[in-house]
Amino acid sequence: MENITESRSKKEKKAGPRFKTSDLVYIGIFAAVIAVCSWIQIPLAVPITLQTFAVCCAAGMLGLRSGVLTVVVYIVIGLVGVPVFSNFGAGPGVLFGITGGYIIGFVFTALTVGGAVKLFGRKTAVYALSMTAGIALCYLFGTVWFVIWSANNSTGTTFAAALSTCVLPFIFPDLIKIALATLLCRRLSGHVKS
Repeated sequence: MENITESRSKKEKKAGPRFKTSDLVYIGIFAAVIAVCSWIQIPLAVPITLQTFAVCCAAGMLGLRSGVLTVVVYIVIGLVGVPVFSNFGAGPGVLFGITGGYIIGFVFTALTVGGAVKLFGRKTAVYALSMTAGIALCYLFGTVWFVIWSANNSTGTTFAAALSTCVLPFIFPDLIKIALATLLCRRLSGHVKS
């Protein structure tokens, strides 16, 4: 009997750490926060929303594993038809639409911020630099997808034109979001036990 118990505990250790109930609660809360932040927007060709702010906060406070899973949960919820994307959008049409690359880019933003926090700790410079790099990756995915989508839908655009539409108008607002997310993460990370 003792060997069976030892065997189970060895298998459990090999399987890796499991999520605690509190982790799942935080993942759900932050997925909801990302959804609410997607509805707050300034309408442009690519709307200015608070999604990147919420994604940075989720990854900065929850860390790599829970932060990335939060974004994946948010995307899956939107894919199955819950209106969590900007303009209360939902379904695969949004993900494969003109702004779908930004939604995919959120995963890489969370990977960048969460990975930096895991490697270098919860420091102001780590938050600010990783959020800047993460949002730059989001810009990259979004802009490349914008160009591909435009080419496939007979509205072709150049990469330079896409940058002027999809990136340049958002740099200043995103720098403000990065500053606010950095402050929030520095203040609240100790209170979020992930």
